[in-house]
Amino acid sequence: MYLLNKKILVTGGGGFLGKNIVQKLLENGVPEQNIFAPRSTELNLIHLEDCQKAVVGQDVIIHAAGITGGITMNREKGGEIFYHNTMMSTQIMEAARLEGVEKFVGIGTVCEYPKFSPIPFREENLWNGYPEETNGPYGISKKMMLVQGQAYRSQYGMNVIHLLQVNLYGPGDHFDSYRSHVIPALILKIDNAKKEHQSFIEVWGTGKASREFLYVEDAAEGIVLATERYNKPEPVNLGSGMEITIRALAELICDIMDYRGELRWDTTKPDGQPRRALDVSKAMSEFGFTASTSFRDGLTKTIQWYDTQH
Repeated sequence: MYLLNKKILVTGGGGFLGKNIVQKLLENGVPEQNIFAPRSTELNLIHLEDCQKAVVGQDVIIHAAGITGGITMNREKGGEIFYHNTMMSTQIMEAARLEGVEKFVGIGTVCEYPKFSPIPFREENLWNGYPEETNGPYGISKKMMLVQGQAYRSQYGMNVIHLLQVNLYGPGDHFDSYRSHVIPALILKIDNAKKEHQSFIEVWGTGKASREFLYVEDAAEGIVLATERYNKPEPVNLGSGMEITIRALAELICDIMDYRGELRWDTTKPDGQPRRALDVSKAMSEFGFTASTSFRDGLTKTIQWYDTQH
């Protein structure tokens, strides 16, 4: 394996995705002493000098650090989200270049795609329009990392790859009303409704919008496989290849959590992007990744983990 004797920096290594990447590297035989996963309290990657400290002696960087949230946070903190993500990726890649790092793995997002991209989203359609407005600042900040990586490859010969990752879920996700994405937000609402014996829950939007979800352990596996095997400039989708409406998702979570109350849709609230579903064939053909966790199983594990924490 390419990675076995490499020094690997995992930015955001204490976060939801980062912890799973570190665990997957360990499972694949990378010695613990070869993995560096600093916390933001130790090294703040908004500052170039901290990025320079982080990359010293590293062979591979997996850049999983980022600031993101649900629709509310994206609408209220768009400037902050854009600044933090742009500064982190721009400076950590530049520091990596100056240090002579062998490979840089940028973790991008499905939010980079145009709002009305044809379904399923294919990598070649990435530039055919502006992202969905509520998460535009986040999507564009990650898209800038793709442009930077391709430019650095072209000018400096730097091996930078870029993965377009769908919404993640799983144990260890953020379960708060402000930062949560749709799955943990729904689990939280349903749990509160059960505890307070509420006969209904209110859900944002019409329920007609669709999403694709990837279990966080599968995402970590895909990232490690790409780090090991993929070395081309073109971005690659990382997802499960499934699509589900928000209405069907809410009904499924209610079923798993045994909640029999009514779903009331607040159509004054935004749906976000109308549809999201990725063409995941390139990840399979280029580095052999296929998501292995069924959606119901993944949701059940996530809910079980949530129950142990609350």
